[in-house]
Amino acid sequence: MDGNHRLMDVLNRDLQDAHGLSLAEYRILVLLSESPDGRLRMSDLADGVLSSRSRLTHQIRRMEDQGMVSRSACVEDGRGVLAILTDEGRRRHGEAAPTHVASVRRNLIDLLSKSQIKAMAQIFAKVEAAIGDR
Repeated sequence: MDGNHRLMDVLNRDLQDAHGLSLAEYRILVLLSESPDGRLRMSDLADGVLSSRSRLTHQIRRMEDQGMVSRSACVEDGRGVLAILTDEGRRRHGEAAPTHVASVRRNLIDLLSKSQIKAMAQIFAKVEAAIGDR
């Protein structure tokens, strides 16, 4: 747990220092940028970032204030809310991605052998399969 906390802390700090983005904001930008039309239902986004809907709502509101996302009613059912990646959000994601990749490499990937990386991938695949939907 300590190692995970320290890793997440340094990844967050690198993004904050270089781009004024938290790791949580970066994760939201990644998920939205990977969706086909740059939009996701808030409930799906909450599942994707492993967050409560109320916590995500506050996070999205702050990101909306910075112009990175917007929100809209879901046309399909009228009850859901969509988070939509803006041009500013796309720009900030594009600027931050190389920093994040370099930080992950420096603080995790480059410290491990190929067999350790393979073992880690296998371990987390098993964990995800066992508890991913809970």
